Amino acid sequence: MKQPHAVVIGGGIGGLTAAIGLHRTGWRVTVLERAASLEPVGAGIGLAPNAQRALDVLGLGDRVRSLAAWQGVGGMRAQNGRWLVRTSAAEAEGAYGGSLVMLHRATLVDLLVAELPEGALRTGTSARLTDPGDADRPAVVATEDGDVEADLVVGADGINSAVRDVLFPGHPRPVYAGFTAWRFVIPAPGDPVAPHETWGRGGVWGTQPLKDGRVYVYATARVPEGGAAPDGEQAELARRFADWHDPIPELVAAARPEDILRNDVRHLATPLAEHHRGRAVLVGDAAHAMTPSLGQGGNQAIEDGVVLAHHAAAGTDLFAGLAAHSAARVPRTTEIVRRAARASRVTHPTSAPLVAVRDTLVATASRLGPNLILRSFASIADWRPPQAPYAAGTATGGPARTARAAERESAQR
Repeated sequence: MKQPHAVVIGGGIGGLTAAIGLHRTGWRVTVLERAASLEPVGAGIGLAPNAQRALDVLGLGDRVRSLAAWQGVGGMRAQNGRWLVRTSAAEAEGAYGGSLVMLHRATLVDLLVAELPEGALRTGTSARLTDPGDADRPAVVATEDGDVEADLVVGADGINSAVRDVLFPGHPRPVYAGFTAWRFVIPAPGDPVAPHETWGRGGVWGTQPLKDGRVYVYATARVPEGGAAPDGEQAELARRFADWHDPIPELVAAARPEDILRNDVRHLATPLAEHHRGRAVLVGDAAHAMTPSLGQGGNQAIEDGVVLAHHAAAGTDLFAGLAAHSAARVPRTTEIVRRAARASRVTHPTSAPLVAVRDTLVATASRLGPNLILRSFASIADWRPPQAPYAAGTATGGPARTARAAERESAQR
């Protein structure tokens, strides 16, 4: 029997995860990435316990956990530096079975690429879906080297997905969420910094240490869409955050202009009713672009990949599998997109009285119980993949599990 062929359009986190999962369930996979190389720059990613469990399925969960920098106490601060919420890794573990792991996106991409079969990744290759196919014909992907027929096409081509436009023409495109984001990664400029997110007036600042000694910084602010600072983004950050608590001014001063990425934040405010059509399926931002307010964009892309591989394993009914994938993913991702949008409104008030009320409510909720804030995130973070974890660190993804992985799975039941 001929091995079925899956073509993944887009070599981001969701596309790579889907490719690995499909490969391990019997597919021949080809990943087509238009960029000349996979070198994410200037940005970190926080992997919550839900994404870590998904990565367990690929044998990567423990490798990711080993990169965790946070072993102490962090939390949420007000603009003047007052702690609103203090949490620890141990409290997070108790609330939803794990804690956040911060790492550079390039580190995660490298881990994923290493799990692909040799020759599966083709960079510098533009691709577009020309026919999603159906039960009687294959899907067709056009490339500069000619058309490629596929039994399955995975659209992992990001927020401006051309695959989504083909599958669902006329669906409303992503819209501006009302704020822009800056991100950079730099060597820690001084003493170790406790991980924290600061909620101020009209903006958010996040400082997250990485295990390699660098610091991942992100900031957001309510500004008109399409803006750019005439004198550079470092100057813009200094104007907006220079009077915020330490070490924020020091971090701004330590960043080089070329370190700083600026992107308007957009999200798919009108959800798709399904994530598939014909032989094509969407994952990641192509399916459910969301604001970063819950830190779940990349996490949900990873979930997409392992759930797709579970339902669309080679040798099973593809169309039933794609329908099952949509049934599993649409309700969950739609709710998370909505919750992220609501969180964005809470974190970006521009009125000083509203900021004061918000900070008081958050601090009061924290005092009512050490895990109250954490529990509000539990319905997202406690997600489990539909398949059992494989052995951590294995390359084959076989069913054997290490003692540690087996203990985790037993505890999750």
